[in-house]
Amino acid sequence: MTRRQLSVGFIGYGEIGSTLGAGLRGQGLEKVATYDIAAFEGPYASLIQGRAKEAGVALLRSPEELAKTADVIIGVTPGSASVASARAIQLYLTSRHLFIDIASSTPKVKKDVEKVLAGTGALLADGSIVGTPRDGLALPILASGPGAEAVRDAVVPWGMKVDPVGPDLGTASAIKILRSVLIKGIEALLDEMLLGARRYGLQDTVLASAAKTLMNRPFEDFASNLIATGVIHAKRRSEEAGMAAEALADVGIEPIMTRSTEARLKWVESLGLKEHFGGKIPAGLEEALSAVEAQISRKDKAA
Repeated sequence: MTRRQLSVGFIGYGEIGSTLGAGLRGQGLEKVATYDIAAFEGPYASLIQGRAKEAGVALLRSPEELAKTADVIIGVTPGSASVASARAIQLYLTSRHLFIDIASSTPKVKKDVEKVLAGTGALLADGSIVGTPRDGLALPILASGPGAEAVRDAVVPWGMKVDPVGPDLGTASAIKILRSVLIKGIEALLDEMLLGARRYGLQDTVLASAAKTLMNRPFEDFASNLIATGVIHAKRRSEEAGMAAEALADVGIEPIMTRSTEARLKWVESLGLKEHFGGKIPAGLEEALSAVEAQISRKDKAA
């Protein structure tokens, strides 16, 4: 991939947009612009204007101006605004444009964006961020759809990190949003666990014990073992989760996540997989999950 001057425009200039915009300018990309609906009025106008001025990023007043200025357009609004942003710029996109929305949202939202922009002639991709602004310009981004490789080829030479993950638009967002089930869940569980541990005066001890359990093997092995043994031991584990919830409640911490864990494990128990496997732990993750899916299908058909 060779570095060539191109014009990049951002829809939205919040934390992510400003991080990427400033990074590209710092790498010597001459034409970087942004359109942000909150840039000229509202509580964040001065912040957005200051960021753009400091980085040398042109702050434009309309989607039309952005489309005239930029060849590569990157949507970095909140996911709830993705479709509205696509509608706002739809009339101004042509076949010379490369458009990627990297907002965090569901595959359905990204496909809705695709429908809005389908007649524009622009080459489309969806993206998802799997890092944090602390990564700077090298913030890891997954990309999918017909324009994914073109996005990579355009911006990676300027220091961005874009990894295509497939030709179907929505794949990148599916990876991110399903991954969030675990990552955001861990955050909420840590919050609940550590608040409770503090009330018992055991914060450091409990954290160290949990780390030892979680980090003493490769994550894939940990996940496989947990799921495979879980279909056999769901009853006992749900009871333990119930006791953990009681322990949290005893010191004034509402066990929101822990009660949900108890309910989820009771649901696993209700599938009858211990009986299905004759009390023997299945060989691994695939066998366990296949059995869960088969039981779900049977229950759906019976209903």
